Amino acid sequence: MGSLVREWVGFQQFPAATQEKLIEFFGKLKQKDMNSMTVLVLGKGGVGKSSTVNSLIGEQVVRVSPFQAEGLRPVMVSRTMGGFTINIIDTPGLVEAGYVNHQALELIKGFLVNRTIDVLLYVDRLDVYRVDELDKQVVIAITQTFGKEIWCKTLLVLTHAQFSPPDELSYETFSSKRSDELLKTIRAGSKMRKQEFEDSAIAVVYAENSGRCSKNDKDEKALPNGEAWIPNLVKAITDVATNQRKAIHVDAAALEHHHHHH
Repeated sequence: MGSLVREWVGFQQFPAATQEKLIEFFGKLKQKDMNSMTVLVLGKGGVGKSSTVNSLIGEQVVRVSPFQAEGLRPVMVSRTMGGFTINIIDTPGLVEAGYVNHQALELIKGFLVNRTIDVLLYVDRLDVYRVDELDKQVVIAITQTFGKEIWCKTLLVLTHAQFSPPDELSYETFSSKRSDELLKTIRAGSKMRKQEFEDSAIAVVYAENSGRCSKNDKDEKALPNGEAWIPNLVKAITDVATNQRKAIHVDAAALEHHHHHH
């Protein structure tokens, strides 16, 4: 598990406005005695998990190739800056040939033994028009693997956010419709009661990882609504990390009774 904690070089690549915001968010975490934070990234293949990790770190830390199967094992990227360490765990896609890849989930869980997950980024694409049964199966599988408490520590991240919805829909309408559909699916798949689900209100953040992403007047990568998405995402991550819910600790015992799949 020797993941190298390196000085966060990519941080210098961010525009000044973004750097200031990130320093402020991490400062708030340190005030709450959190000197490090671990973020787990899950989702189907091809939704932009690795690209989002690269954007967050500001470095090409995970290889992304459109012509190559994704990495087959989880990768932890750790960066430290001013006494604060961020760990981001990129993972293989959870779907293989139209089915949930339970093997991938077991691998991920094994990798996480004795680690604590502060935030789950559940990643999907904004520019997709429907949610299907497979999405629900993925949520069910994540819930079985980590317990439904994980959804109280989750952010929904929708990538490919810089796109134009079909003519009759405004960007706002389309994006809220898409995120609502996915949130309903998470609620159904996690079997959380309505009240319970509303209490743990999962925030939605939009991401645009392509190099063609527009910039705002502070040179920050911005979405169609003008918001700088990287600091937005980091703020949302720190909000979840410090919410009232307990972080998810993956213990070895939890692995033992989990071999009833297939």
